[in-house]
Amino acid sequence: MDEHSALPAIIAAAPLAPLVTHARFAIGDVVRHRLLSFRGVIFDVDPVFANSDEWYEAIPEDIRPAKDQPFYHLLAENAESSYVAYVSQQNLVADDSEEPVDHPAIAGLFDAYADGRYQLRREHRH
Repeated sequence: MDEHSALPAIIAAAPLAPLVTHARFAIGDVVRHRLLSFRGVIFDVDPVFANSDEWYEAIPEDIRPAKDQPFYHLLAENAESSYVAYVSQQNLVADDSEEPVDHPAIAGLFDAYADGRYQLRREHRH
């Protein structure tokens, strides 16, 4: 048996790679949750799920998102408070309200708000 004849068996036995998805949103974009009543500004993006298993398992199974998609860190707000949220791409939509997000941490990360998005402060750019 040569090295190439075993290749199909090796490929068949290999675990499937995660679905490659591109992030629809970028740092500074204002988004809202498609099911829940909150909105926020994106301050970080994970290409796939990167939180704890406990956090993931706490989501009801019937609405639990797939892990193999981008997840976004948001400075979020709802009618009652401001907080940090971690949300899957499938549960976010662009916020077209043109209203700024009212979160106390925004000034530390972002400069200006214009055209529905925030500009990252120079010292936080890579």
